[in-house]
Amino acid sequence: MASRIVLNPLAAALIVGALGACNTADRLSQVGATPALSAIEDPTTQPGYKPVRMPMPDVQPVSYAPNSLWRTGSRAFFKDQRAARLGDILTIKVNVTDQANISNETKRSRANTESFGLPNALGLENNAVGKAFGVGGTALLAATSATANDGAGSVQRAETVTTNVAAVVTQVLPNGNLVVEGKQEIRVNFEIREMVVAGVVRPEDIESDNTIDSAKIAQARIAYGGRGQITDVQQPRYGQQIVDILLPF
Repeated sequence: MASRIVLNPLAAALIVGALGACNTADRLSQVGATPALSAIEDPTTQPGYKPVRMPMPDVQPVSYAPNSLWRTGSRAFFKDQRAARLGDILTIKVNVTDQANISNETKRSRANTESFGLPNALGLENNAVGKAFGVGGTALLAATSATANDGAGSVQRAETVTTNVAAVVTQVLPNGNLVVEGKQEIRVNFEIREMVVAGVVRPEDIESDNTIDSAKIAQARIAYGGRGQITDVQQPRYGQQIVDILLPF
């Protein structure tokens, strides 16, 4: 039978206090001193490191021409340095300015009135039987109906995102167009901001500095958001989300 270790509440409080005291003493020792920079380390030796795998073009054989300064397969000299092959990198200039203001209203109304009377019917209006059936009355049948409908809707939206994201060519289509995808993560304290851009671009639209505007990306998929403590506070709790889904009203 496995034994259970029960920690005394007083001992637990003493341990927590000791740890807090160590942290306080460490912070007090750094008063007036500049924060120390982290030492340069080999990232491949860090725990959790995973090598990056990207789509790469086929390896081209290297051949040397006699009495020539040019080497086959070289990416320098007068060669176009814009992205064109699998695995190449280009910069996407994300410039999204979206504004929409839509307002519409529809009104509809209808009123109907029907009345039917029999003031005279062969003298039956003076007969007790005729009066019993309403002959000679003001109206034998009266009907009134009214319908009204009023609908209104409005949409107001304003979004602005301006940034640059480096993307990788993940596929070269048969017609020469490039499928690109880029992702950027920035962590500030306990919040991570994410930017994801993907789509299809034409090599002709890539500028001489190897950049392209996001408006020239076909099938563009642009996502900008975050995750962390601030995002968690802005979202309703899981229980509230489940209740909102399950409740029929």
